[in-house]
Amino acid sequence: AYKPHQGEGNVTFLFALGDITQKGYEKKRAKLLAPYIPQTQDIHTEAVQAALAHHKEQKMALPMPTKRRSTFVQSPADVCTPPDTSSASEDEGSLRRQAALSAALHQSLQNAESWINRSIQGSSTSSSASSTLSHGDGKGTSGSLADVFANSRIENFSIPPDVTATTSSSSSSARPATIDLPPSGIVKGMHKGSNRASLMDTADGVPVSSRVSTKIQQLLNTLKRPKRPPLKEFFVDDFEEIVEVPQPDPNQPKPEGRQMTPVKGEPLGVICNWPPALEAALQRWGTTQARCPCLTALDVTGKPVYTLTYGKLWSRSLKLAYTLLNKLGTKNEPVLKPGDRVALVYPNNDPVMFMVAFYGCLLAEVIPVPIEVPLTRKDAGGQQIGFLLGSCGITLALTTEVCLKGLPKTQNGEIVQFKGWPRLKWVVTDSKYLSKSPKDWQPSISTAGTEPAYIEYKTSKEGSVMGVTVSRIAMLAHCQALSQACSYSEGETIVNVLDFKKDAGLWHGMLTNVMNKMHTLSVPYSVMKTCPLSWVQRVHTHKARVALVKCRDLHWAMMAHRDQRDVSLSSLRMLIVTDGANPWSVSSCDAFLSLFQSHGLKPEAICPCATSPEAMTVAIRRPGVPGAPLPGRAVLSMNGLSYGVIRVNTEDKNSALTVQDVGHVMPGGMMCIVKPDGSPQLCKTDEIGEICVSSRTGGMMYYGLTGVTKNMFEVIPVNSAGSPVGDTPFVRSGLLGFVGPGSLVFVVGKMDGLLTVSGRRHNADDIVATGLAVESIKTVYRGRIAVFSVSVFYDERIVVVAEQRPDASEEDSFQWMSRVLQAIDSIHQVGVYCLALVPANTLPKTPLGGIHLSQTKQHFLEGFLHPCNILMCPHTCVTNLPKPRQKQPGVGPASVMVGNLVAGKRIAQAAGRDLGQIEENDLVRKHQFLTEVLQWRAQATPDHTLFLLLNAKGTTVCTATCLQLHKRAERIASALYDKGHLNAGDNVVLLYPPGIELIVAFYGCLYAGCIPVTVRPPHAQNLTATLPTVRMIVDVSKAACILTTQALLRLLKSREAATAVDVKTWPAIIDTDDLPRKRLPQIYKPPTPEMLAYLDFSVSTTGMLTGVKMSHSAVSALCRAIKLQCELYSSRQIAICLDPYCGLGFTLWCLCSVYSGHQSILIPPMELESNLFLWLSTVSQYKIRDTFCSYSVMELCTKGLGNQMEARGINLSCVRTCVVVAEERPRISLTQSFSKLFKDIGLSSRAVSTTFGSRVNVAICLQGTSGPDPTTVYVDLKSLRHDRVRLVERGAPQSLLLSESGKILPGVKVIIVNPETKGPVGDSHLGEIWVNSPHTASGYYTIYDNESLQADHFNTRLSFGDAAQTFWARTGYLGFVRRTELTAASGDRHDALYVVGALDETLELRGLRYHPIDIETSVSRTHRSIAECAVFTWTNLLVVVVELCGCEQEALDLVPLVTNVVLEEHYLIVGVVVVVDPGVIPINSRGEKQRMHLRDSFLADQLDPIYVAYNM
Repeated sequence: AYKPHQGEGNVTFLFALGDITQKGYEKKRAKLLAPYIPQTQDIHTEAVQAALAHHKEQKMALPMPTKRRSTFVQSPADVCTPPDTSSASEDEGSLRRQAALSAALHQSLQNAESWINRSIQGSSTSSSASSTLSHGDGKGTSGSLADVFANSRIENFSIPPDVTATTSSSSSSARPATIDLPPSGIVKGMHKGSNRASLMDTADGVPVSSRVSTKIQQLLNTLKRPKRPPLKEFFVDDFEEIVEVPQPDPNQPKPEGRQMTPVKGEPLGVICNWPPALEAALQRWGTTQARCPCLTALDVTGKPVYTLTYGKLWSRSLKLAYTLLNKLGTKNEPVLKPGDRVALVYPNNDPVMFMVAFYGCLLAEVIPVPIEVPLTRKDAGGQQIGFLLGSCGITLALTTEVCLKGLPKTQNGEIVQFKGWPRLKWVVTDSKYLSKSPKDWQPSISTAGTEPAYIEYKTSKEGSVMGVTVSRIAMLAHCQALSQACSYSEGETIVNVLDFKKDAGLWHGMLTNVMNKMHTLSVPYSVMKTCPLSWVQRVHTHKARVALVKCRDLHWAMMAHRDQRDVSLSSLRMLIVTDGANPWSVSSCDAFLSLFQSHGLKPEAICPCATSPEAMTVAIRRPGVPGAPLPGRAVLSMNGLSYGVIRVNTEDKNSALTVQDVGHVMPGGMMCIVKPDGSPQLCKTDEIGEICVSSRTGGMMYYGLTGVTKNMFEVIPVNSAGSPVGDTPFVRSGLLGFVGPGSLVFVVGKMDGLLTVSGRRHNADDIVATGLAVESIKTVYRGRIAVFSVSVFYDERIVVVAEQRPDASEEDSFQWMSRVLQAIDSIHQVGVYCLALVPANTLPKTPLGGIHLSQTKQHFLEGFLHPCNILMCPHTCVTNLPKPRQKQPGVGPASVMVGNLVAGKRIAQAAGRDLGQIEENDLVRKHQFLTEVLQWRAQATPDHTLFLLLNAKGTTVCTATCLQLHKRAERIASALYDKGHLNAGDNVVLLYPPGIELIVAFYGCLYAGCIPVTVRPPHAQNLTATLPTVRMIVDVSKAACILTTQALLRLLKSREAATAVDVKTWPAIIDTDDLPRKRLPQIYKPPTPEMLAYLDFSVSTTGMLTGVKMSHSAVSALCRAIKLQCELYSSRQIAICLDPYCGLGFTLWCLCSVYSGHQSILIPPMELESNLFLWLSTVSQYKIRDTFCSYSVMELCTKGLGNQMEARGINLSCVRTCVVVAEERPRISLTQSFSKLFKDIGLSSRAVSTTFGSRVNVAICLQGTSGPDPTTVYVDLKSLRHDRVRLVERGAPQSLLLSESGKILPGVKVIIVNPETKGPVGDSHLGEIWVNSPHTASGYYTIYDNESLQADHFNTRLSFGDAAQTFWARTGYLGFVRRTELTAASGDRHDALYVVGALDETLELRGLRYHPIDIETSVSRTHRSIAECAVFTWTNLLVVVVELCGCEQEALDLVPLVTNVVLEEHYLIVGVVVVVDPGVIPINSRGEKQRMHLRDSFLADQLDPIYVAYNM
């Protein structure tokens, strides 16, 4: 589209049509280019080169995406090309001037390397993408991030430094000084001297593979470059975080001209013998000039096969008209009546049958609706054609016998029901099936009026297909106007290469030719593929006067012209270029002229025109007089155009658009230019707007769609004051342009291709042209590029999708993508949001083989595009994010408190029932220690069964009564004395599968005065992952001995174990399977209840291993609180399906039954793997009222059981409480789907609840039996990021549903505290949950005995406002308290505690606090193939890891969807998207994601990802 100087540019567009056969392409190119290199060059290609060359100096590399090799196997390109479609694009013009003179580009960029290693200077003018684009192997970059690390020595627990900020300080965060559990041991920060490039420290001291880190470093460098400046004062970031519309740039060009006045065409000549209707012209020629040729059809080789004379056309049309009206139904019930609509389904190579059918319908006064032949049941856009047929009320389709045979059939031979189509009756119109009309039958040919003549289909930008209705008078007047404008005369020959069913092909080749008794030669599109020069040969052979072509036909002819030296085009007086309105038409016309001028082509014969389905012919250049000056062209500034203003480009020829005129307004017509959006206000003379036409020759309406019709076909322009100008209605043409000097019409784009980004307008076709000018030959398949915009985060974003050649290499493709971004940025000053390459032939096609844009866009948004390469540039494009939040310094805790008091807000605190008021008449109160309770029970109720253990079949494999438990514990204790020679106070590791042995060993340790440490046994199939954790706990707890089973003892000493840990240094291991019966001389009694009872070790989700100390008094208080809350006593049964190794799970499994005397049915969760029904069938069988489980168990049941429960006779109506034991925000979607799923088998909707505990206090909340049901609230996510709690209604945008975590236990007090200032907060704030209770743990058990952390986490005071100086423990979880309308057991209003998430897990981004689970929930919703998702940050980049459960072709579909949703819902730009296999995200035994562990694996390059995308 960019102007070659006159007479140059001969070969400018060699390959815009793609290689006709890929094979002969190299040879042909060399031959063609030889005479011209490198004299001249297409301006567009020059512009692109200049843009690319503009970036030199700075060495810079873009991180290339990482792709698993196996993933994208390209299918051979041609397998899927359907027959008889263009190999290149037809209407959508995805086919542009392909890398025109690629040779010249070669010259300027000698080779790829020279450009790759240069890069961009970050001047303020060079804008976003240009400043980020370049690419290389990044050899020198891995050191730079390491430098930052080395200079700020990273201790074991510091956070990664923020490399994106200006300073690179690494502030050390206060993580608990417990042991972290990295996958590969602990590495301290390194000294400056050591070899940094290969080993780099992450936060947790994990060596990072240099591959990932290098790419991240490249990404950071890229992101640090100056961006295009964000638009000024873009956002107010207040409470609501309002996103505002960009303020216009004060320097932008503004239109200065006067308001335009409508332009008139010359008057329509009055000629006495114009027929009163088009059918009358046919009748006249058919009866008086029967022998004259009307239409010649060509065969596949381009030879004429049949000529239809006017006589034949008349007689066959008559027969068809008679048949349609009289022979289809019965006499009394005809199938068709005049005015009915009929579909015409004729293939593109059969113009003769089509013409007969069309005129047959006109004569019968039924309305023809020509459509494409459907190739498959689910053609792209086929459904929309169905919509058109439905809206026109069509029940009948005319077609040929051959075509009917070719339609897809069902098994029993009927034509398939096409998707979305109404039921059709098919009628074959071949002559042999038509009845001759009786002598006395004549069609009624009335004078043309406003009744509909035919309907032409049109596909809108959104993909819907509408029917433009053309009246008989408009059809006639349009033929007259064309005849006058083109000076048609009788008997002229016209060669038509266009689709004869619609647009100019129909108007000139089927209608106007009959009006003027001309002879049309119809060249089918299929011939053009085998013999591109066929139309030129037809012109030569038949001395044709007029040819109807598109730019693509000019290209094809230029490519093939060497094969025909002797053709002459001297007979042509008009070469009508019907897509003269395209930005690249001027180059095509120039190149064609310079090549064929020597073959007699006259310069004045080239006549571009502009058309649209609604306005029909908008303007056409009249055939010139020899020697007259050639028409004008305009060189416009792209920047001006983007603001809708016409400015002649002077300063920078790289960003200029050259357009040629499309002639004058049609005879008898009037034209005006109105603003493209809003009311139809007339434009100023130097302003671009939508062209509107008023004449008798346009369409009259969209059939059956009155609403859309009014806006399109009945426009009354208004002036700047808003008052109408005249009363003539205009029709919008859908074309953008202006009227230049001499009333010449210029078109600069289509409304459908308009992309409005940040208030500037860009034309999709121009961007396609730029993409094709970037050496696309190597990468893009047949020039197929689609450009559209998607709406993301309050603005339109540009997406470019191209088909990739099957033989293109990764490097070539990536390089082409980088350069396209750069070129578009330089030339159009706009960033591309997403650039995707898809395998050849996979984009949805239009009937003639072009790219089906709206369907492509839909596939992109729904994740069905399956790209093989993708580059997202959200960092570059998204300039409208709110400003990051600045924390307000200097607001102390006192002022917050005063502020809350003034505002009348409560301080956020809550408490369970007071223990002191509850009297227990139970004997248990007498016993301070659990060991005493057990001994007392063994005497008082020796045969009362405390525990039942079930296996996978649901049968009891082991039980323990009070006496059995006591006796077996004694045996263990004596074994510890005899075999282990242990002393009171020694730590003992218990390594047992879930069961009664574990409980026995626990009480055995207490009897001997040892401190038990329960540890999950290693997994025999996965020793390398599970054994190091065991070893670490053994080492950290300084265990004096290990109690275990024989099987596990063998495993610990096995050869497989030796590969994972050092098996020689285990402490003493005692196997407790067959111990001798031995009475214990005395049972140890601790001197004080504050003595240690057991250690509770657990690995947190952030990978921290922490052990906490539980004293005897805490154990008794904990058991007592649970007993009171759940009303447990000896006649009760509860069922437990939990892991018994730490936290509340351990307490319920091992401690509570002994304290309260109830019976516990123990169900090891791993047994559910072989029998999913185990837990719920047990609950049903034993009629259990209270049951406890974990989220993993609930998820297994929800996903696996479904509707098979009733069949098994399971009934859950007995269940009063079903409690999920957790240390996280309640997973409300899971608990709700569980309740919903099992409602039918009696589960009460009120039964399911969750607990809340943490490391410092394992049981803070538990629903229990009395007290109000758990409440839920919807909170505003945006406020939550600011640590504020704002309640909203259900269904509010950006709302989050939270559930209360059970009721606070008796004796427990909680308060919500600001984690930074340690002052209490009001109940509208999010803060850390602090707890005070008699069962809080007494401290961390650590090797280091770090006193300051102990004090901070376990005995800390509020900084302000607590006169009692209470000691609180910090849970490390954020939450809030809200007073409800419900009444608590005490009679007061009930205070609900809501847990939002762990403080350790939160992400600080843009000054706001994010909870990973919220981002993950959004991501998981975006595509059906995302199985699981986890997010973490690294150097301030947000990394999203998604597990793909679909096929690997879908991997790259996820990248834009993930980026979009996180931007839309969380106002964050994703830095890296990692697509992995299912099961890669590590999940711990509680079913929680271990995000830090995942981060370390990612940085150490251990994930084997399917794809890693680095967003620019």
